[in-house]
Amino acid sequence: MPFSLSISSVESRSHSSLRRPVVTGAAQEIEVKYRVGDLDALVSALAARGAALSPPVWQDDQAYAQPGWDYGQSKIGVVFARLRTTENGRHLFTVKKPLANEQACLEHESPVADREQMHEAITTMGFRPTARIVKTRRTAVLDGLSVCVDEVEHAGIFMELERTVVELERTSDTYDSLVRSQLAASG
Repeated sequence: MPFSLSISSVESRSHSSLRRPVVTGAAQEIEVKYRVGDLDALVSALAARGAALSPPVWQDDQAYAQPGWDYGQSKIGVVFARLRTTENGRHLFTVKKPLANEQACLEHESPVADREQMHEAITTMGFRPTARIVKTRRTAVLDGLSVCVDEVEHAGIFMELERTVVELERTSDTYDSLVRSQLAASG
């Protein structure tokens, strides 16, 4: 069965610029994951839209959860941590807190020098190791979305679509009332 990808416009960048955008203020990561049945069809569909995947990068992720949280429970409002090591020996510490749903997270990341010392610090803070995920990741940018294609050891192939957004102020005002108040304020 051919793979169909229906994203209208494409933004293509060199692989050296595939880093996440720098976002100031309260940022949220919104992501969705899909199991991939036909990797070649996915790669072809992405390429047809101008999104060539980067060379593969090996990643070793250790996930951590707070005491009292178990698989099957809601993640909303619970802080999780991840310690990632890449093939070049770099380590990245990430903390995520799902907000309104499990795909929209407040996220903070920082490089760390020593994986073992960071692991000890995380467990000293009360987090406990949960899943260890080893994967090979290829990335692209498509229509402003980060696209990750992961070949996960013992689990299969997955595509992740991700966007980082700045938290917006919600209003229940109508356009009419907003325009009227702006006109009244400007005199």
